[in-house]
Amino acid sequence: MIKKKGLTIQFVPYEEIAKLSSKERIRKLLEIVKEEKIILLEGRLKSDEKSELIAKTMEEINKKFRGVEIDEWAFTDRDEDWIKKIRHFLVNVLLGSRKGLTIIGPASIIKEIKKDPNNIQLLTK
Repeated sequence: MIKKKGLTIQFVPYEEIAKLSSKERIRKLLEIVKEEKIILLEGRLKSDEKSELIAKTMEEINKKFRGVEIDEWAFTDRDEDWIKKIRHFLVNVLLGSRKGLTIIGPASIIKEIKKDPNNIQLLTK
């Protein structure tokens, strides 16, 4: 009997990880990915958190868990006038890493994440 499994995407709002320490954030995200779910995270990880997530993932690779694919987007409008640029600068100062989007998923499911200014393409295996 062949068991068919659906693709699960779990949205993680910024508020859910905002009060966690970096280690707790990484542990939480890694636990979700190890359940073979793709995470759509509101906001972006700090650069040291992203590095630590990759390092922790490398430590846990085995036959069942083959690693993660990760990509981030910071939303900006290139054709903004100077007033909008100032407004977006102030929003970035206030919200920090909350502005943007991060996709994290198991390497056993995600083949490739492509991005361009208008589209996000998540190719699965």
